[in-house]
Amino acid sequence: MHYQTESWGSCLPAARPGGVLAGDPVERIERMAAESAVVIFSVSTCCMCHAVKSLLCGMGVNPTVHELDHDPRGKELEKALARLSGTPPSAAVPVVFIGGKLVGAMDRVMASHINGTLVPLLKEAGALWL
Repeated sequence: MHYQTESWGSCLPAARPGGVLAGDPVERIERMAAESAVVIFSVSTCCMCHAVKSLLCGMGVNPTVHELDHDPRGKELEKALARLSGTPPSAAVPVVFIGGKLVGAMDRVMASHINGTLVPLLKEAGALWL
């Protein structure tokens, strides 16, 4: 697993006052999600986050993990993830992106795993080779 240690704002161009990057966390999420084959937005103390990380690592995937509780702007990002995934802010994580596309929370990842669509998604994104 690759943990993103830099603040997610630091990988972006300098924001211009009033510019789109200045206050649009959804664009930041989309950019972060596109940087790796598998990206997990997580909170380090969340058991469901741990479970989805364990599932993917157990399959041989090396996801990039953004721990929102370690990011100074993590709450803002968490609210944007809740809007994107259609979940209440209290249940915003984990959120998984595969190949830059939103898969969803733990329930959707597990459903994809059970119905056999997760492995093809991971292969298509280049996260699995076998």
